[in-house]
Amino acid sequence: MSLDLTSPAQLTDLLQRHNFRIKKRFGQNFLVDRNILNKIVDSLELKEGDSVLEIGPGVGTLTQALAERGVRVVAVEVDRDLITILSELLADSQNVCLVNEDFLSLNLPEFLTEHFGEARVKVVGNLPYYITSPIIAELLQVRERLDRIVLMIQREVAERLRASPGTRDYGSMSVFVQFYCKFELVAYVSKNVFLPPPEVSSAIVRLLPLCRPPVEVPSEDLFFDVVHCAFGQRRKTLLNSLADCPELDLSKEQIARILHQAHVEPSRRAETLSLEEFASISRAISNACW
Repeated sequence: MSLDLTSPAQLTDLLQRHNFRIKKRFGQNFLVDRNILNKIVDSLELKEGDSVLEIGPGVGTLTQALAERGVRVVAVEVDRDLITILSELLADSQNVCLVNEDFLSLNLPEFLTEHFGEARVKVVGNLPYYITSPIIAELLQVRERLDRIVLMIQREVAERLRASPGTRDYGSMSVFVQFYCKFELVAYVSKNVFLPPPEVSSAIVRLLPLCRPPVEVPSEDLFFDVVHCAFGQRRKTLLNSLADCPELDLSKEQIARILHQAHVEPSRRAETLSLEEFASISRAISNACW
C-alpha cells in the first residue's frame, strides 16, 4: 500500500481507519516531515546488501523509506496494534521483518545472530525519550557488531552525549558514549515535525563505534567505577567522592596518593575531568600497591 506517511492528513486517516489511539506510555510521536526523514536515511549511508535494525518503527515512515532502498530491515516494535498497521503497509516488502517485542527485553547478541548472521548492522530509531539511555547502553554492549547508530533523541540528551569537560551537560553518559564512539550531531529537529508534537525538541545523532577507546585503561570496569563514583556525588570533590565509593573500597589517604600519582588535584570535581584524566586515575589505582 503506497501512502505518504509524512503527510499529516494521510497519517491521521490511516490511524483513524485502524481505530488507533496514541499511547503516551510508549512515547509515540510519529515523524511527518520528508526533509527530516531524508536526513535520517542519508546519515545511514546505505549500500547494497546492508542490514538495518530499526528500533520502534511506529507507523513505518522510516521503515518504508528503508525498504525502498532495498536493504534488509528488521524492525522491533513493542505495540501490537502498530504491528497490525505495519503488516498492512509493508505487505509487499519482502526485505522487511517485523518483530513484536520490547527492545530492552531482547538478548541482543542472540537476536543479532538470529536475524543478521555475522553481518555488521546499521541501527536506526526514533527513540522514546524516557528509555534513550538504556537503549544506547544496550547497543554499545554489542558495538563490535554495529557499523553505525543513527538515532532521533531528545535534544537535551544529545547535548549531554556531546558535552565537553567543564560544561553543565557533561556527565557519566558523556564519558560512556565518547569512550566507545565518535559522536556526530546531524541536525536539531523541531517538535512541530511530529504527530502529535512532543513537549521537547529533538536531535538526530550518529554514533560511530570505535575500534579501540580513545584512552588506555587497565580495565573498563575499573574505569567506569571511577567515572560513576565521581559523578555519583558530583558536588563533592574527587577526594571525597572517590573515598566514599564502595566499588573502589579505598581510604581517603589512598585516594589522595592515587590522585597525586595521576596528576589530578584532589579538590577538583568530576565535571572538570577529561577522559584521559579519568583513565589516568584508573591506571594509578591499578598500579597501586599497599
